Parts: sequence; structure tokens; C-alpha cells
Amino acid sequence: MDHPIDHYWQLRLTALKKALESNNFEVFIANSAVDAGHLVLEKILPKAGARRISWGGSMTFIATGLYDALKNMPNLEILDTFNKALSPEDALELRRQSLLVDLFITGANAVTETGELVNLDMTGNRVAAITFGPRHVVVLVGRNKLVPDLETAMVRIKEYAAPANAMRLDKKTPCVKTSVCEECKSPDRICNTWSITQKSFPKGRVKVVLINESLGL
Repeated sequence: MDHPIDHYWQLRLTALKKALESNNFEVFIANSAVDAGHLVLEKILPKAGARRISWGGSMTFIATGLYDALKNMPNLEILDTFNKALSPEDALELRRQSLLVDLFITGANAVTETGELVNLDMTGNRVAAITFGPRHVVVLVGRNKLVPDLETAMVRIKEYAAPANAMRLDKKTPCVKTSVCEECKSPDRICNTWSITQKSFPKGRVKVVLINESLGL
């Protein structure tokens, strides 16, 4: 068999798709980050009819090419929360405004085999948008985010994703030095708000794109 690892993950993602769909998510499978970007642009975006779009922090989102593609599309109002030129006050206000867009795009820290999305946020704009506000939400998920259950998801996030993200963002937290979560009280702590999305409400509001690549943290 050619590409046995990709085939293995295709089977796992197909099973995960069924689990997520049973929880009222709309689910797609893409073979790569680039394919996921095309899927959003060519299928999800036209169907949603979105004119106002924003996003939450996600390395997977950047990997799909959507960030650059969407910014250059005509007839779209983009709330670019990644804009480094904004003052801290303006950046926070833009994140507040992004909760009322037509389409919000982000990633996930983990997804369980039973079809739950699990996330841990610093500011809370990402988990807030998944929960309520934007008319449509797209969650981009690399195959490396798949875990057996909720407990494993939380362990993955606290023991790996959170320290690694703190390092990526140059935060001044103990885990940056030790790689281990210290349950710190640092002002730079990024582990502030959990969200567990067991089902999409209304049905299909949250669209999950499962990607057959290891992406993000």
C-alpha cells in the first residue's frame, strides 16, 4: 500500500467525521492545509454568504493560506485581529467586534474521538466566538489534535500545547523555562478560559475541517 500513514489517518478522520456529525457539526475532510484553504474559499465561504470575516489565533489557519487569501478578496470586510500596528486598546476592541461577524475562523487545541472540541484561551475571544456570536464558525483541525477523550484532551493542552504556545509567543511564564505547567499566576499566563463544545447549536453553525496533516500545536 502506498502512503500507509495517510491512509491510516484517513480512516481515523472518517470515523471522527461521523462522531462530529452526530453532534450536529458540519464536517469536511481535507488532505492537506492547502486543500483545506481551497475548501473554505470555494465551498464554505460561498455557502455561508459571509461579507464580514474575522479570526482567532491559529497556526493552522496561517498554514492554510487563508489569512493572505481573505485579506486580498474584494467585497469582504475583514477584521484583522492579527494586525501588529494596532494599539493594545484597539486590538482588544477589534476582538470584541469580531464576535459579531458573519464568519469566524480559528483552530482547536484538541478534538476527542467522541466528537468534542476542547480549547483553552488567554484572552477568550477565540472560545467566545466558537460558543456564541458569529453566524458561522470554521474550526480547522490537524490530525495531531485527535485524542481519545476529554481527560486526554485536557492533559494534552496543559502539558504540551499551552507551554509550547507560551514559548512561541515569548510569554514570561514559568513553563517557558521548564516546559511544565506550574499552574502559575503570571500576568502573561495564557491558560485562562476553557471551552468544551459538545454539540453545535444551531446544527451546522460550527463547521469543522479535519486536515490529514499534523498542523499547529
